[in-house]
Amino acid sequence: MIRSAVDLYCGSGGVTAGLKAAGWHVIAACDNDPIASSTYRANHPEVTLVEDDIKKDLTIRRLVDGVAGRDVDLLIVCAPCQPFSSQNRKRGEDLREPLIVRSLSAVSVLRPKLIFFENVPGLATPSYISVLEELRCGLGSLRFCMTDPIVRDAACYGVPQRRRRCVMLAAEERSALDAFEAALIERKSTTVRDAIFNLRPLRTGEVDPKDSLHRARRHSTIALERLRHIPWDGGSRHSLPPNLELECHRGSRAFPDVYGRMKWDSVAPTLTTGCSDLTRGRFAHPQQDRAITLREAARLQTFPDEYNFTGNIGQVARQLGNAVPPVMITVFAAAFEAALGASVT
Repeated sequence: MIRSAVDLYCGSGGVTAGLKAAGWHVIAACDNDPIASSTYRANHPEVTLVEDDIKKDLTIRRLVDGVAGRDVDLLIVCAPCQPFSSQNRKRGEDLREPLIVRSLSAVSVLRPKLIFFENVPGLATPSYISVLEELRCGLGSLRFCMTDPIVRDAACYGVPQRRRRCVMLAAEERSALDAFEAALIERKSTTVRDAIFNLRPLRTGEVDPKDSLHRARRHSTIALERLRHIPWDGGSRHSLPPNLELECHRGSRAFPDVYGRMKWDSVAPTLTTGCSDLTRGRFAHPQQDRAITLREAARLQTFPDEYNFTGNIGQVARQLGNAVPPVMITVFAAAFEAALGASVT
C-alpha cells in the first residue's frame, strides 16, 4: 500500500525527499519562502505546492483543494524552529511562535490519520509549556492524542551529523503512539568520512568543474594562516599561536568551535545556516585548509547529489541549515507505518 502525506512548512523539501525514498506519495506541501519553494518545485514537480502564508485561511483552502478529497495518512509539521532556539534573542516575543499551533487549521479539514511534529529541543523546555499545552488541547478538541516531546539525535538514524530534534506524534488512538515509539529503532551511525571523503579536493576559491555546489569559499590570507596552525581531524582554535588569535577570543574559552575542524571518523556538528563559514562554528574541512563546501554540507544533511538547490550561495546555505535530513525521515517512515498499522480506524 502506498501511503500519502502532506508536508507543511516544507522548505526546500527534505521531508518530502525522505518520504519519497521510503515509497510514500506526497500529495501537497506548503511554504511561503520563495527561494526554498523554487528548490522544492525543481525537485518535486509532481507535488501540489501552495506557496503562501499558512496564517491565511485562503492558504488552507488552497491546500485542501490540492489534496482533492484524497485520504491523508500523515501530516508533517516542521514549523520554523527559530522561535524555540536557545540562540533566539526574541524568545517569547517571536511572531513565528504560534505557527506550530496554526497547523491545527490544516488538521481540522484534512483529518490525517497521523500528525508528526519536528522541531528543535528547545520546544520541550519549560519556556514553551504554554505552546505545547495549546497544541495538545487543540488536538484534543479534534479527538487526537499526542506523545510527550521525544528528543532524538539524527545521528542515531543514519545521518552523519549531530542534530538533536524534538519530535511528537499525534493520532486518534493511543495504540498508534505506542507503536510509533516502539518502532523508533536506532540505526548504524555514519561519519563525515562516509559522507564526503570521495569528493574532489579543493583549495580556497576553487570549484569542481563537474559540480558547481562543490565550491570552496575564498578565504583571507589571515584565515588561511590560522587554518594551517589548526591540527587536522578535529583540531580547534586553541592551537593558534597568540599572534593569530582573534582579539575577542584571547583569554576566553567561549566559542571553542570557531575555526574548528570536523573529525573524519565522527559525525559532523549540527549544521546551521552559516555552515560554510569558518567563523560560525566547527565548519572547517577535516584536512583541507578551507570551510566545507555546500556540496559537503548537502551530503552531511543526506541530500543526494542530484538534488537541485536554487538561489545564491547564502540562500543555499540557509536552506541546508534549515532542512530536515531526508535520511532521518526515511528511517522514521517505518515508525509511521507501525503507527498506522496499530490504528483501528
